[in-house]
Amino acid sequence: MARTNFDMLLEAGCHFGHLKRKWNPAMAPYIFMERNGIHIIDLHKTVAKIDEAADALKQIAKSGKKVLFVATKKQAKDIVAEKATSVNMPYVIERWPGGMLTNFPTIRKAVKKMANIDKLMNDGTFSNLSKREILQITRQRAKLEKNLGSIADLTRLPSALFVVDVMKENIAVREAKRLGIPVFAIVDTNSDPRDIDFMIPANDDAKNSIELILGACCSAIAEGLEERKAEKADEKAAKEQAEEATEVKPKAARRARKSEEETPAAEEEAKEETTAEETPAEA
Repeated sequence: MARTNFDMLLEAGCHFGHLKRKWNPAMAPYIFMERNGIHIIDLHKTVAKIDEAADALKQIAKSGKKVLFVATKKQAKDIVAEKATSVNMPYVIERWPGGMLTNFPTIRKAVKKMANIDKLMNDGTFSNLSKREILQITRQRAKLEKNLGSIADLTRLPSALFVVDVMKENIAVREAKRLGIPVFAIVDTNSDPRDIDFMIPANDDAKNSIELILGACCSAIAEGLEERKAEKADEKAAKEQAEEATEVKPKAARRARKSEEETPAAEEEAKEETTAEETPAEA
């Protein structure tokens, strides 16, 4: 079953591209027509591309890996934060920190600095500092939280990048390509789709368009996480059954050995009783 359909995309305004004079020729296969100087995106291809991207994201989530969502444009910020949080995935909605992927250890150090400041706040060390020092540290903590708070749980490089607006997030895309990280993206008619592994041709400016596409992709991620959870539960149950079976086998073996040991003794007793009964008769 398709995760979206033509009517839903049409209603959300996903078909509106950019002005004809701003187009990128590489997007020609995904353009249906031109109307009033604006390119119209072929939504039938958008539906297929959404399903393709959603299936790939589902498999990534099912394998327990992370997808980093990136959208620093104003109309996409809140939507990305909401959708990514709903599936417990990291996201960047403020300025992209240069070298976040290619220089990941340095970014992790900044995140650890934020954790150290929290530790100082909790263990009472703050009470020994001057007001000026407290103010400086508090401001530093707020800045780190704003830029890196949403990736605090990202302890290693993400397995995929989901980008809204390829042109605006070109640095993030370049870093991902350099490291071989697959890129998922909503690509408008003014963008170059050639560096994108899973591109979704659609309007990347309209809130409804972004929300609909992200909703479909995050639903697929949620499905992958549920399947992973179910598989883990099945594995746990199978392991417990195997352990129970392992415990039962020695008991059965001991019973069998005991039975084997008792059988000859019983036969000897029966033979002795028979001999005792026959002896007086012969006498």
